[in-house]
Amino acid sequence: MSRINTPASIEASPAASQGMLEAVKKQLGLVPNLFRVIANSPAALEGYLGLNGALAKGKLDAKTRERLALTVAEINRCDYCLSAHTYLGKNVAKLADAELDANRAGESSDPKAAAALRFASSVARERGHISAADLAAVKAAGYDDAEIIEIVEHVALNTLTNYINSVAATDIDFPVVKSRG
Repeated sequence: MSRINTPASIEASPAASQGMLEAVKKQLGLVPNLFRVIANSPAALEGYLGLNGALAKGKLDAKTRERLALTVAEINRCDYCLSAHTYLGKNVAKLADAELDANRAGESSDPKAAAALRFASSVARERGHISAADLAAVKAAGYDDAEIIEIVEHVALNTLTNYINSVAATDIDFPVVKSRG
């Protein structure tokens, strides 16, 4: 059971969050528990949706974004995000089960994606204090400066949701996937 209030409906959420939750429902067809927990703070919900929406318009494709989310969720042992992004990776980004499994370990069958995941793993584990070799490796794989900044922002965005879900013990409303850690 969640340790932080999960409003039962859009109408039970703070008034200032309701329009944003309606937009989530329109886009996804439902409002996952993560969004309803964050909606306790309209400012936090606005910030999360703003960064998430901006990054969706970035240079990294949906497959890479889902791969990054899985890598970071496994590092942070967030079962909610592992469950959500396994579902999204499989059903939206159309990643195969073997690829999803590899992504959780920070690897990929795609060499360029693997470089991004290794870099993201270093960023997450080292809290941004990566080595020159880490940066050189992701650049050698073909990522430009804009894409590297987006990878770092995806690590931060996913760490944010991992922490919220871990603190809140958000009830998982996707097929459950447990972290290996």
